[in-house]
Amino acid sequence: MAAKQKNGSGMISTGIAAQNRKGRFNYTILETLEAGLVLKGPEVKSLRMGRATITEAYAAERDGELWLFNSYIPEYQGGVLSRFEPRAPRKLLLHDKQIDRLLGESARNGVTLVPLDIHFNSRGLAKLTLGIGEGRKKADKRHAIAERDWQRDKARLMRNKGRED
Repeated sequence: MAAKQKNGSGMISTGIAAQNRKGRFNYTILETLEAGLVLKGPEVKSLRMGRATITEAYAAERDGELWLFNSYIPEYQGGVLSRFEPRAPRKLLLHDKQIDRLLGESARNGVTLVPLDIHFNSRGLAKLTLGIGEGRKKADKRHAIAERDWQRDKARLMRNKGRED
């Protein structure tokens, strides 16, 4: 994913607006896909400010459609009169075949739909990266921490090796 690109007003034009870093740590992500979001105008402006939180969010089915629950998009403070509920459920835009496949996957034991990030694509549309994840055990989490630490140490050693005189 591209880095955040901000326009002159400090708003995000393309790139990640909100990220769920715990999602990749607590779950082994088997597959990802991109879904559109149904948002109101002030919600998009608030997202462009980069103040949204999706660490506690989850995707689930309601009336045959997928929805994003418990995501937090704070009210936009730019003088907009229309108000919205910061933790309101937001509809996800997917094809019917994708929804059926995702619901079938989530019916399997231990598989869940994890929101990974909200980003703006090259056309400026808000998209949600949704991951199909299996919950990690405590030992798997410890292994992931050890692997991450080793990669960081290895990069540091390689960087310092070139400086030896």
